[in-house]
Amino acid sequence: MFCDFLLALAFLTNFSLAVSGRINKVIQMAVFQGVLLGLMPIAMGLGRHFHILLMALAAIVVKGWLIPFLFRRAFKEAKIQREVDPYISYPASLILCALGTGLSLLMAQHLPLPPDTPHPLLLPASMATLFTGCLLLVSRKKAITQVVGYLVLENGIYLFGLLLVEEMPLLVETGILLDLFVGIFIMGIVIHHISAAFDSMDTHNLSKLKD
Repeated sequence: MFCDFLLALAFLTNFSLAVSGRINKVIQMAVFQGVLLGLMPIAMGLGRHFHILLMALAAIVVKGWLIPFLFRRAFKEAKIQREVDPYISYPASLILCALGTGLSLLMAQHLPLPPDTPHPLLLPASMATLFTGCLLLVSRKKAITQVVGYLVLENGIYLFGLLLVEEMPLLVETGILLDLFVGIFIMGIVIHHISAAFDSMDTHNLSKLKD
């Protein structure tokens, strides 16, 4: 029951991310979602496995403390409050998010999962979160919001990995978290240079670069 409640919150967080224009709120929602998903293995009753418990604690620490720390630094340097003019409007983003969620629910019914799967919402939640992350990556102009999209995309990958979490070695999830940290670290450097060069966080300015 608690696991399904966390998955329902993950769905709601996706919709909130799709319609929010305040960058600080987008960051907070993405971090909140990451911490929720970090609790998922424990909610699934898998805390009895030491390596899974360690994986969950690592995910909570990285997504609940380390990544927010990096985001806060980038947010202070960016000196922007809102995503004013995204490539895709917020009402259209909400519609696309709803369509992606609906398609995820339909597709999950046709994938070859074991019939006794205890958490049937796990797969559609992971697919919907992957779609929301991709939506943020392609529909937003600000570099910091695109980094949030990358984080949400990883949240979807993490959820999908929970389908085989008992068979998945700890090294795999550690690699995912390391890739996430390195990716956000690199993107933080890119954000800094974009801001320094253009006095703006709009990645559209990159099209002005010439040899």
